[in-house]
Amino acid sequence: MEPIRFFSWEIMKVLGVALLGLVGAKSIRALRSSRKHGVQTETAGRDPAAKLTPGVRIKNLPWSGFALYGVLLVLVPLGARGIGNEIAAEVYFMASRDNLTHSQPAKSYTNALRAVELRPGEVKYWQMLSTSKFALRQYDSVLEDRPALESIEGGHLSEQDAMRFAFAYYLLARYDQVNALTRQLIRENRFYTAPYVLLGMTLMAQKNYAGAERVFLEVLQMNPTQEGAVEGLAHVYFLLGEPARALAVLNETAKFHFNPGARARFEQLKALYEHEHVQNASDQSGQELRGRHDIREPPASRKRLHDP
Repeated sequence: MEPIRFFSWEIMKVLGVALLGLVGAKSIRALRSSRKHGVQTETAGRDPAAKLTPGVRIKNLPWSGFALYGVLLVLVPLGARGIGNEIAAEVYFMASRDNLTHSQPAKSYTNALRAVELRPGEVKYWQMLSTSKFALRQYDSVLEDRPALESIEGGHLSEQDAMRFAFAYYLLARYDQVNALTRQLIRENRFYTAPYVLLGMTLMAQKNYAGAERVFLEVLQMNPTQEGAVEGLAHVYFLLGEPARALAVLNETAKFHFNPGARARFEQLKALYEHEHVQNASDQSGQELRGRHDIREPPASRKRLHDP
């Protein structure tokens, strides 16, 4: 629907430019005729014989007429060129979006870059370029585009753009910037759960497990089916050496609806945590047995001392 609206609008612009050229040419022609008529009338007033002459020809067009034609000849091509750039940029943009859909980030980047070069003031072309760079894992380059996007968006990033930059900071292990950006997003919209999850992941990477646990629990209180928060909270408990609590978090998801993909990931995590839980139980059991053996049976050296 969006491409249809765009091309309809561009067709209207083309027609408008064509109409402007036609009307302008006719207006200048009419101005020339009126000036001719004025000169004929003035001449006839001074020379009665001139009234009998069926038309006095002016050999040269006045300089003002030439100037108006020149302006028209400049404006119409410029308008046509601008429309051509708009159409070309939109075609590159749609090609870039299609490339991303078909997992072709390199081609997507090339097409998005051409769109930005043709229309550097259009925010969606910058967003597509940034998305293409992210898909290519060019995280430093993604962050280099932040000032341009902030400028075009009036100094305030959209939630989607801010999250893309926050993830780029996270993947570059620049955790302080992640904390600042995600907390800003939470302040602006406390019901937007994505920055909570990324903040929790960042605190977990910084080994602030208590802080990560609080963040994930806060998300799950708002939305118990937030997949990232479920996995994050379970993994916090796993890293704390408490696989039983991690399993409890995943088992709790049976009460809620999750898509098949999420269910598959939960089962994979449960297998990992169950293995760890069994291993921990086995180690603990072994330690207890060794402890009882040490209490009930004296060391061999002590046995030898009491032998006759």
